[in-house]
Amino acid sequence: MVTLSDIRKEAARLMQAADAGPVLDDLSCALIAFAVRISVTTLDSEGARHHARLAMDLGASTGQLHEVVLLVSGLGVHSLFEGTRLVNSLSVASDAASAAPPLDETRQQLWEKWIGTGGYWQEFEREVPGFLATLLKASPQGFDAFFRYCAVPWKSAHLPVLTKELISLAVDATPTHRFLPGMRLHLGNAMKLGAGRIMVMKALEIAAAAPEHPGVA
Repeated sequence: MVTLSDIRKEAARLMQAADAGPVLDDLSCALIAFAVRISVTTLDSEGARHHARLAMDLGASTGQLHEVVLLVSGLGVHSLFEGTRLVNSLSVASDAASAAPPLDETRQQLWEKWIGTGGYWQEFEREVPGFLATLLKASPQGFDAFFRYCAVPWKSAHLPVLTKELISLAVDATPTHRFLPGMRLHLGNAMKLGAGRIMVMKALEIAAAAPEHPGVA
């Protein structure tokens, strides 16, 4: 079991050599608070409405708020990560059957299109080992759709990339989610973009304050 204490300890470990860095501004705090409440693992509609209004009072546009929604809607891919690898492990009946055949032309083209030699996906592979190749093997359509959908909020430019990384690490660290592979990945990205210990720990503090899922009537 992963606890909130585990999350804080892991974040501290990853930031051992990091500077304190700048504080997190009020607008970013409001956007992160909105994000963790509108995420599928929390869906606190009233709390999300409160923090959305607060963000707008601080200058946020509806375009920025919707970009947050698109970003956190991608949390469903964590089911894809874990479920794909689980099903694959169950499907392997023998050592001979587990040997992956060469990629056919369609799959090879998709791999080159979306993965290539990008450094980001090498870091992703360290956190979610085997997922990308397994998804491509199981469903080329799912592989293509995964990249297309997840790319949408990162291609639009309503919010700074650093803010999106802080939002992403926060929703991964909420009490009702606690997905450490994603938290580690986004924390590393945030630090590369200039976040220090103060900024990251504030985002995690906001995440820890997210309520339990109240249900949707």
